[in-house]
Amino acid sequence: MEPRTTAPALLVLEDGRSFRGVSFGAAGETFGEAVFSTGMTGYQETLTDPSYHRQVVVATAPHIGNTGWNDEDDESRRIWVAGYVVREVARIRSNWRSVRSLEDELREQGIVGIAEVDTRALTRHLRERGAMRVGISTTELDADALLARVLAQPPMAGAHLVGDVTVSEALVVPAEGEKRFTVAAIDLGIKEMTPELMARRGLEVHVLPASSTLDDIRATGADGVFFSNGPGDPAAADEAVALLTEVLDAGLPYFGICFGNQIFGRALGFGTYKLTYGHRGINVPVLDRATGAVEITAQNHGFAVDAPLDAPTPTRWGDVRVSHVCLNDDVVEGLELTGSDGRIRGFSVQYHPEAAAGPHDSAHLFDRFVEVLEAH
Repeated sequence: MEPRTTAPALLVLEDGRSFRGVSFGAAGETFGEAVFSTGMTGYQETLTDPSYHRQVVVATAPHIGNTGWNDEDDESRRIWVAGYVVREVARIRSNWRSVRSLEDELREQGIVGIAEVDTRALTRHLRERGAMRVGISTTELDADALLARVLAQPPMAGAHLVGDVTVSEALVVPAEGEKRFTVAAIDLGIKEMTPELMARRGLEVHVLPASSTLDDIRATGADGVFFSNGPGDPAAADEAVALLTEVLDAGLPYFGICFGNQIFGRALGFGTYKLTYGHRGINVPVLDRATGAVEITAQNHGFAVDAPLDAPTPTRWGDVRVSHVCLNDDVVEGLELTGSDGRIRGFSVQYHPEAAAGPHDSAHLFDRFVEVLEAH
């Protein structure tokens, strides 16, 4: 049985609502944007997803930590969440791959959390009021004093965070088996499962820093370009938009996920906007408008593309249409760009087809990328 602290902790939202609990993870103080994730499993993948940079994640599942922590399922080099909020911490970790407890890992990486919080009430509050700034502290237990520091924090709207999470230098993930194509993957906050799934399909993936140029992409011998998921406001990512515009001008096939979908939308002339509380979890239904198929998807985004659902939109590269929509709220979940010759020049999805830790309904999109590369 894991030892548990009884040290008090305090959570304060920017609208003044507060919750008291006990320390979970590292002692100290942290700030970020309060968001909730509805996944019943996969907390290790969630915590190590760079898209959660500067966000305090509230787990809606009431029991967290039961599978402990292993050394295989990290989606990046570290935990990226700013803080973690749970209802109940598992007293016993039980999984054959577990090498330490979740709380031990949070302490080791200095992640401040809070447990024994009414996460149902907190989630309902965020659904009604929207994602907002938050602070968690084990050192400042006066709600008014902590609120003052919360209000001094920058908001997520307008935040340019890609530079914090991208790789510092290029790395190559070799193709498994016979190499079929080369892909330049611009790391805006990429998850490790993404190049792995491409490699399984015979793609040699060159993961490049977000600051890369079109010449850097060409130097890899890329047959196509991929833009990854990532944190922050897409409206602040002008450099990524400019690079993708050059990629499209160069005629290179494109595939984007999540942040890469938002950047694609901006490059095609659409705007983006902040959702009230976002989509975060592994159970979001998405409609493929071409086939009528519904996929249950993994998602993690607080911004979306503002594109018309009713008709294709002309661009200088061809016509773009909304290919996928969320069945919960009609948010744009995918874009498809078709050239005048009828070939797909680029496509993107707002959700995560790499879906660590699941579901895997959308893994076929990596096969589709291969088909687009073959067509070019």
